[in-house]
Order: sequence, then structure tokens, then C-alpha cells
Amino acid sequence: MRVIRFWKPFNVLTHFTDKDGRRTLAEFINIPEMYAAGRLDYDSEGLLLLAENGELNARLTQPRYAHPRTYWVQVERTPDDNALQQLRDGVVLNDGITRPAQVKLLTEDPDLPERPVPIRYRKNVPTAWLELILTEGRNRQVRRMTAAVGHPTLRLIRVAIGNITLAGLQPGEWQYLTQDDIQALKATLKFKKQP
Repeated sequence: MRVIRFWKPFNVLTHFTDKDGRRTLAEFINIPEMYAAGRLDYDSEGLLLLAENGELNARLTQPRYAHPRTYWVQVERTPDDNALQQLRDGVVLNDGITRPAQVKLLTEDPDLPERPVPIRYRKNVPTAWLELILTEGRNRQVRRMTAAVGHPTLRLIRVAIGNITLAGLQPGEWQYLTQDDIQALKATLKFKKQP
């Protein structure tokens, strides 16, 4: 089984074609029979897994196989303890309450490449970075959660899916996972061990 970890750049679709001419995965990856395992919004960045295995793809996208996804999120203003606790407890969105999340305020800005399109900057509005770990993947969930607690998302980077991280990659780069990494990912997704 082949699995790729890819650092999806900002403003790239998680598809291989687009009728509107936007940038797609095809600009970066030309390997037959590889499919994106899950979504990452057009305006979000970071880790995307691609696999040729349908069962692995399904488990990475189906809610019943809850697995951790780690995000670094730049938000407007610095969230107070109440806002952080709301994110931890679950936030009421228009499609129901979110699962509890792990959240921490980062004490330093993460070391990340500059985004090709800068975030909107307002001189009198400070920003802060959060690390947010979710076990579900609703549409635009992180952005909706931070907005619901009064801190709109300015930049969003997925840095890990289970044990797989962005370490060693730059935007637009990809790498095959080792067999050990694939086995660890399968364990996270509750695959039965092969005899």
C-alpha cells in the first residue's frame, strides 16, 4: 500500500481537476490511483494524506473512526480562559455541538513559511496562535468553532493526522510514508491486524 503525506499550500483544491481553473493537487502530484484521504479547505494549509487504498481513505474520512487531527490556528485577539474552555467542552454550531477538543494557547508563534497571500492585518487588533486537536472533521469546523467563541480564524494549518506530521516538508512538497508509519496510522484508525 502506498500513502503520501503532502503539505497542501494555501489556495489549492484537494482535487486533481477543477472546472474553474483553480490550482489543484495535479500541479504537485502525478501518481496514478492516488486519492486524497479527506479534505482540507481551499484557504487552509498543511497536511493532506493521499492513498491508493479505499479502506484507508474511508477510515480517514468517516466520523466513526475518530482520530486526532492537530491544527495550528492564528486567530484575532488573544482568547481568554473562558473562550478556550468553550472550545475544550464543545461548541454549538448550526449542525450540532462539536466533540470536546484539546486546546492550548501557543506561547510563541510557530516557525512557518510565509503565506503567499498575507493574512488581513489590522493595526489595533492583535493575533494569537492556538493548537487545536479535533477528532471529527466537519466542513470548515475549526473556522466555525473559533468564530463561535469570538475569535475568527486568520490562518489555519493542519500539522498532524494521528502520528503523521508535516515535519521535514515545505508547502507543495510530498513524501511516501514508510511502512512503519502506515502501520502506526492503521493502528490509530483501528484496523485489524493481518495474520
